Amino acid sequence: MKRTAFYSLLLGACILSAKQATGKINFTEYDLPNGLHVILHEDHSTPIVAVSVMYHVGSKNEDPERTGFAHFFEHLLFEGSENIKRGEYMKFVQSAGGQLNANTSQDRTFYYEVMPSNQLELGLWMESERMLHAKIDTIGVETQRKVVKEEKKQSYDNRPYGQLLNVVYGNAYTKYPYRWTPIGKEQYIDKATLDEFMNFYKTFYVPNNAVLVIGGDLDIAKTKEFINKYYGDIPKGTKPIPRPTTVEPKQTAEKRVTFYDNVQLPAVIFAYHIPKIGSTDYYAVKLLASLLSDGKSSRLHKELVDKQEKAVETAAFDLQNEEPGLAIMLGIANMGVKPEELEKAMQAEVEKVKTNGISDEEYQKLMNKEENDFISQNQKVLGVVQHLATDYTYQKNPDLINTELDNYKKITKDDLKKAANKYFSKDNLLVVYYLSKSEEKPSNKETLNKETPKKKTAPAPKQ
Repeated sequence: MKRTAFYSLLLGACILSAKQATGKINFTEYDLPNGLHVILHEDHSTPIVAVSVMYHVGSKNEDPERTGFAHFFEHLLFEGSENIKRGEYMKFVQSAGGQLNANTSQDRTFYYEVMPSNQLELGLWMESERMLHAKIDTIGVETQRKVVKEEKKQSYDNRPYGQLLNVVYGNAYTKYPYRWTPIGKEQYIDKATLDEFMNFYKTFYVPNNAVLVIGGDLDIAKTKEFINKYYGDIPKGTKPIPRPTTVEPKQTAEKRVTFYDNVQLPAVIFAYHIPKIGSTDYYAVKLLASLLSDGKSSRLHKELVDKQEKAVETAAFDLQNEEPGLAIMLGIANMGVKPEELEKAMQAEVEKVKTNGISDEEYQKLMNKEENDFISQNQKVLGVVQHLATDYTYQKNPDLINTELDNYKKITKDDLKKAANKYFSKDNLLVVYYLSKSEEKPSNKETLNKETPKKKTAPAPKQ
């Protein structure tokens, strides 16, 4: 068996068992002189390592006239560097038997490689190249413009309900830059110049705006030597790192929006503003959203799908925003069911929680689910690494990986009922009807813009 094939099989078999289900997750953290924060987690249960860098930049850091920049950079920075030829990022990692990827949110951008542990130095070198020597040129920019526009077309424009989050965030927020999602507007990316891309890179892709997190089968002392070798001489960023200072005004009345798209069945979406991550109410609202619409055992699914048959599916969305975000609940109507009927049924389930609270059995089930989800993430070496990176980036407290579950366990049934009444109010609600384009009525403007038939003229007489 080839060495690369062996490592690929090893990763597939072992990446899900990097940490035992229980016990404290130990880690070491420190800062380099250039401001790069480093977190190291040593775990020898499998011979793999995860190398990651999380940059504290997402779509909320963008110019409103240049949305999509953060997500565009997620793609652009795989183009290569001064020492990595174009298109070779993927080849280097795959040849070493590893895997790599990246993702962007409204608050951060996350890059990672998962590799056999004897390839740790390769992963560290590659991420240092991304931080210091990224290739940003006309060829790469033009290539990724096409890639990003095609992604938007396939994943958002042509996918059923693909515009859901764009519609929800675009209407739930009026001031704060969560108004747009990371995909952004393709016309802004088309307008952007090479100088604008370079400025974005030099502003946000600097060590003092990042956390380097490495987990798995590593030796702490040796890893520190590698880190000093590849990151120690990267200069600290000199540009001010802009952070949004706008505060989203408190919503004081229910909002209602109708959106038409290429879908067969109507959907009804509820979106409630929720408190900042880390607060007691945040944990309570997150549990409530799970209770109501997350999974087949949720109240909405059991009542609306199984019992009343008014919906074919229900769901909950938790984007884990850094700043006050949204609790989003979705119902997709069954055939013949009007959105008004579905909304009424969804609202009835919300009101039951506000009025009656939840049973002891539901409460225990909810806590068991949260504990299972929490532990499941921490069984994966990549899950541990991302957890540490996120907790540091958002709250400067990576030890939440060991303590956050207690924050959920402190929430009582009474806390849940109070939170439901405080946050699941109509004054704090956005209702979206996501309907088929076939139901859209032509506007007066569309009627007026229709081309007027040209007056026919008699043919010229024959000579």
